[in-house]
Amino acid sequence: MLQKASMAFGVVFVLIGLLGFVPGVTIDADNGNKLLLGIFEVNAVHNLVHIASGVVALIAATSVSYARLYFQVFGVVYGLVAVLGFMMSPVLGLIPVNLADNLLHVVITVAALYLGFFFKQPAAPTAKV
Repeated sequence: MLQKASMAFGVVFVLIGLLGFVPGVTIDADNGNKLLLGIFEVNAVHNLVHIASGVVALIAATSVSYARLYFQVFGVVYGLVAVLGFMMSPVLGLIPVNLADNLLHVVITVAALYLGFFFKQPAAPTAKV
């Protein structure tokens, strides 16, 4: 399950990162950035962060232990991004965020932290003879 979740996170993040570069999927924001799906504020750096997060998730999907570690680190990092996003935009002077981004980052953080620290991987079934 953790590997499948890591794979799903990876695919979604890579796709979202790539879509951030696609005209028509993004519209111009008033501040020179773009709005992905007309909602989430992005720029090239923000898109590259999504792509990098997704690629790491895809790599982590190769084992349960890597997937768990990915969600632990990813959850903490995105939690920090969410907190910083509520305090400043662009985050660290690089990543533009708006309220929609911040709220999504909180949801992603909760999901990742749950998967990384609290989710119990079901035991593999044993064959009965």
